[in-house]
Amino acid sequence: MRGYLYLLMASFLWGTTFVAQLTGMDEIGPFTYGMGRFIIGFFVVLAIWAAFGQRRQRARAEGCYLSGWRFGIGAGMIMFLASAFQQFALLFTTAGKTAFITCLYIIFVPLFARLIGKRIRPENWAGAFVAAIGLYCLSVQGEFDLNYGDVLAFIGSIFWAFHILFIDRYAERADNIELSAAQLAVCAVLNSLACFLLEPFTWQQLADAAIPILYAAVLSSGVAFTLQIMGQRTAEPAPAAVIMSLESVFGALAGWLILGEKMYSVELAGCVLMLAGMLITQAGVILHRR
Repeated sequence: MRGYLYLLMASFLWGTTFVAQLTGMDEIGPFTYGMGRFIIGFFVVLAIWAAFGQRRQRARAEGCYLSGWRFGIGAGMIMFLASAFQQFALLFTTAGKTAFITCLYIIFVPLFARLIGKRIRPENWAGAFVAAIGLYCLSVQGEFDLNYGDVLAFIGSIFWAFHILFIDRYAERADNIELSAAQLAVCAVLNSLACFLLEPFTWQQLADAAIPILYAAVLSSGVAFTLQIMGQRTAEPAPAAVIMSLESVFGALAGWLILGEKMYSVELAGCVLMLAGMLITQAGVILHRR
């Protein structure tokens, strides 16, 4: 249950960061935004890594330490592709549709997990289905005409599913903080290269977007992705995906509170259905404990 709590905290931070993602690209491009976000996020996690040095020394002495740096390289490559497709999708489609299509990983994760031989319980499928209906009500509001941005978001959701499964494979064995730091470092390097090669920008523009970049860097990149790895250390991938998809609920609430966006009855119903989907995925755990 501690692992699921970590994932719930991560989804809250990701959801509130969605506002920062939108406002942060008012003056700069997606790769420039990603460069600032992941560079600062890397140094945040690096500070956390330094603070836990004694714990790593004890783990080495006990023979239960496995470095997470090399595993983080693969995770970072996947995360770079997933985040890049998501950021570019926001340039061509609405925030609601981007959130809905991105969170389709709640369907892809159990499907891909089943293909690689993992057992998926019936309540996980049921919870994912209910949560997907809730996502539709929350994000699309009955209007769904596909465009170029929707295709980009769809491709991004597949890479987010791969990222969840990759973390599920290595989080239990490797040092979580090192894995998080390594993936952020890879994202920082790749976004920086793409920024300097493909996007014109000035340092003044980067400074103007400092507040949304800092929010996303510290809380979303630095803290939330570390919480994801810590949560997936014990959580199963299918219910983990449903819990993380609650970022769309928190994103809608953040838009209502911060940006003054209206929430209609269909959106509130979507929030309720998503929460129901999360509870359904936990039904097996609750009954087993009883």
